Amino acid sequence: EKEDADAYFGFMKAQLTELLTQYGPVGAIWFDGVWDQDENPGFDWRLDELYGLIHTLQPACLVVNNHHLTPFEGEDVQTFERDLPGENSAGLSGQEVSRLPLETCQTMNHSWGYRITDCDYKSIDELVRYLAGAAGRGGNLLLNIGPQPDGRLPEAALERLAGIGQWLERHGETIYGTQAGPVTPRTWGVTTRRGDKVYLHILDWPDTELFVPLQGLRVRQATAFDSGERLDFRQNDDGVVIRLGERTAAPDHIVVLTIRE
Repeated sequence: EKEDADAYFGFMKAQLTELLTQYGPVGAIWFDGVWDQDENPGFDWRLDELYGLIHTLQPACLVVNNHHLTPFEGEDVQTFERDLPGENSAGLSGQEVSRLPLETCQTMNHSWGYRITDCDYKSIDELVRYLAGAAGRGGNLLLNIGPQPDGRLPEAALERLAGIGQWLERHGETIYGTQAGPVTPRTWGVTTRRGDKVYLHILDWPDTELFVPLQGLRVRQATAFDSGERLDFRQNDDGVVIRLGERTAAPDHIVVLTIRE
C-alpha cells in the first residue's frame, strides 16, 4: 500500500547479484524501460547504482535499457522499440541515434507476449526486409516470440523463423559480420559492408538503373548476388550507376560491389 523504493532496490540488486554470480558468464542484462516514471515522474531508478553493480560483477556483461530516451552513462547498447534506428513510425523512438551499438526490438505480430487473438503476423518477406534494414543501419535485430501457455512456440512464429533461416542460409554473408554500408539508407534500400564487398539490399526496385551515391570508393566489379552475373556500371565522383535490368523487387535482390583496395 506504500512505496518502499529502498526495499525494492535491495530486492532487485539481490536478484541481479544471483543472476550474475550463480549462472556463469552472462552476455547482457536487458531492462524493459523505466515505465513507472509515467505514473511517478520523480521516481529515482538509481541506474548508475544498478549498472555499476552489473559491471562490477561481470565487466563484460552488456547493459541495454529500452527506455526510449537518450542513453545514460553505463549503457552499452541503444535499443529502439518497433522502429529501425533513425525512424519513429511507431512514436516510441524519437530519441537521437547515439554512437553506441544499436538494436531494434520488434514483434512478429502486434504483441510482445502470447495473445491467442493476435493472428496478424508479419510476412517472412516483411521480417527479412526488417532484418536487412537493421543491418544497413549498423543495428542488431531482436525479434520477439511469445510462447504459448504450454511452452510451445506458435506455428506461425516457427514458420517465419524457418523462412528467415532459409533466406539467411543463402544470403547470410550480406548480414552476418557486416557493418552499416558507406551509403546511408535510401528509399530503395540499404547497404552493408564486409571487407572489400559492399552489399546493396534493393528492397524497392527503382528502375532499370540505380544510382548509388558512393563517394571516395572505386568500384572494381558489380555482380548480382544470387546468380553471380556481372552487371554493367559507370562511376564518377558523385557515385556509381548500376544497370539492373527488368526485375521485381524482393528482399533477395542484392547487388555486390567489389571495391578496389
